[in-house]
Amino acid sequence: MPEPGAGEVLCRTRYLSLDPYMRSQIAGRHTSGAVVPGDVMNGETVSEVVRSNVTSFSVGQLVRCMGGWQEYSVHVASELSTVADNIDPPSYALSVLGMTGLTAHAGMIWLARVCAGECVVIPAVTGGVGSIAAQLCAARGARVIGIAGSGEKCRYAIETLGAADCIDRRSEDVEARLGKLCPDGINVYFDLVGGSILHAACRNLAHYGRVVLCGLMAEYNRADRTPGPAPGLLIGKRAVVSGLVVYDYEPRRDEFIRECLPLVVQSKLTQREDITVGLANAPAAFHRLMSGQNFGKVIVKA
Repeated sequence: MPEPGAGEVLCRTRYLSLDPYMRSQIAGRHTSGAVVPGDVMNGETVSEVVRSNVTSFSVGQLVRCMGGWQEYSVHVASELSTVADNIDPPSYALSVLGMTGLTAHAGMIWLARVCAGECVVIPAVTGGVGSIAAQLCAARGARVIGIAGSGEKCRYAIETLGAADCIDRRSEDVEARLGKLCPDGINVYFDLVGGSILHAACRNLAHYGRVVLCGLMAEYNRADRTPGPAPGLLIGKRAVVSGLVVYDYEPRRDEFIRECLPLVVQSKLTQREDITVGLANAPAAFHRLMSGQNFGKVIVKA
């Protein structure tokens, strides 16, 4: 167990968030830096204060921090954020009311500005970010078309997340189905996967369609990246393509929570959490996430 020094806080991990960007860190290609052999894997946690040498945090308090894949971590006060008592269960500070929810909200509400009547396509729709994005868009009156990896997940997208329809990418021709389900074109495509699905969506864009590039799930395990859609295609569609880095929206996290916490309390915004118990099982849970076997936001309960 590490010892906190002057001005430091010792925290014990309660919940660890597992996210696809970690694979990019392992490959040394993520904007936040690389993880090399011998390093502790990075990861956001909800942790409990065990010992505090600062006045702003007390023993027993729950905080959000980059605790990593370890039981204990030491931080200065500026690296910690208090988890509000009304966030229940506390794991929601990593999912629907955490970076997952912030990513979905920033992409769909602040960046794409989804409007009623628009056709919105969301791959990985039952995952952590996709499931929140679908609900936010449906609540705004958009027609959401999800893409998922099984019939069970597609049913969940329609029955629980408010999707108008859902494409099973494992058993259906995604591009052909997009053409049928979006006859007037896709107004907003929230890209969480890259690869062939991004290409299919861009070929089915409406004129002046918006593409929000957020994740590369289909690309992270590749040594090289699949080339993006031909510029001529995007020019012809008069498309607006935006890159989303959630860290840019961190200063607006409190604004996001103020808007979405009441929806969570009223069960108008929900998050299915795929919880694995025990930090020793984090690698297996991460493998399931990266192979698309998870169902919901992947979290490890320490």
